[in-house]
Amino acid sequence: MPSGSCMCGNVSYEVAGDSVANVLCHCYDCRKISGTTYSSNSLYSSDGLKITKGTPKQHKKVADSGNEIVSNFCGDCGSTMWRTTATFPGKLIVKAGTLDDTSIIDNWTVHKELFASNRPKWIGAQEGAAQA
Repeated sequence: MPSGSCMCGNVSYEVAGDSVANVLCHCYDCRKISGTTYSSNSLYSSDGLKITKGTPKQHKKVADSGNEIVSNFCGDCGSTMWRTTATFPGKLIVKAGTLDDTSIIDNWTVHKELFASNRPKWIGAQEGAAQA
């Protein structure tokens, strides 16, 4: 069962099973929330979420897709750990960098890139990934 946590360790979680997809998102919201050029996300079933320490805070907004997106983050260090939206019903959009087992990211295959038209020109498309 993959586990993850925020930067300060005050909030931790587990997700059941394997990710159903790995997605890079180039939307402007993901740039802002990650503080970088895009966000690396693993999609897991929302039924498998277990918060093992602390209580995340939530921030809700209308995303670039037009759907509401809910960010779950640590109120102390600000790390966003996962998000939910109607775009991916029944799924958690786990910020891959918050997963404790770094081999998960080391062995990642990107399945899809979202908002690819926003991708900075100096970042190439991921080979084999669907572009949306």
